[in-house]
Amino acid sequence: MTINYAHRGASGYYPENTILAFEKAIELGCTGIETDVHMTKDGYLVLMHDEKIDRTTDGMGYIKDYNLEELRQLDAGKWKALEFSGERIPTVEELIKLANSRDIIINFEIKTDVIWYKDIEQKLIEIIHKYNAVDKVIISSFNHYTIHKCKQIDKNIKTGLLYMEGLFEPHLYAKIVGAEAIHPYFPAIDSKEVIDRVRAAGVMVNPYTINDEETMKRFLDYGIDGIITNYPDKLKKLMEGK
Repeated sequence: MTINYAHRGASGYYPENTILAFEKAIELGCTGIETDVHMTKDGYLVLMHDEKIDRTTDGMGYIKDYNLEELRQLDAGKWKALEFSGERIPTVEELIKLANSRDIIINFEIKTDVIWYKDIEQKLIEIIHKYNAVDKVIISSFNHYTIHKCKQIDKNIKTGLLYMEGLFEPHLYAKIVGAEAIHPYFPAIDSKEVIDRVRAAGVMVNPYTINDEETMKRFLDYGIDGIITNYPDKLKKLMEGK
């Protein structure tokens, strides 16, 4: 069964990477949640896409320059619409607790492609173990050194390689890095032949970010492992119709 990953939660409708967006994604039928992990100045792991807080909060500057308590004072919802005012920046632990209570898989994207936060891989894996969530988590990153480091820390952690452009024989590259999955930008792997070859090698394929029904249906027909989308409700309807 294809996993329906809600990209930053139900971000097509709600402020991305907030508890509201995660809860609504579950209500809309997702079976997985994709989110982004950064680290605060005082070493806490928080969920936000950008390195800076400017776009999705009423603050300014880099996450790395704030401690958790300072970040928690910011509004992370009203940028989307005034009705979402009061939403806060969540932590990794908050999402794991929510997912564990609802039997949801989490795709944590470690954001080390711009800033390499010291020991963020170790910290995330420790939290995952704290909540007995190893079997319910996959870690991805555009920084493939981060993925390799995760596998060195814990060989049982599932990992996925994010990339935007076509890779030659991506399953071979995944095997070199030690990843169980590839997470390509969907146009980079829009080929049943390539997908079949990757999956035959035992590597999962979870493309991002697919938002229109026609493309969703095509990738479902490919027999994909997971689809990352801003609209989990649209994907759910298509999956129920198959």
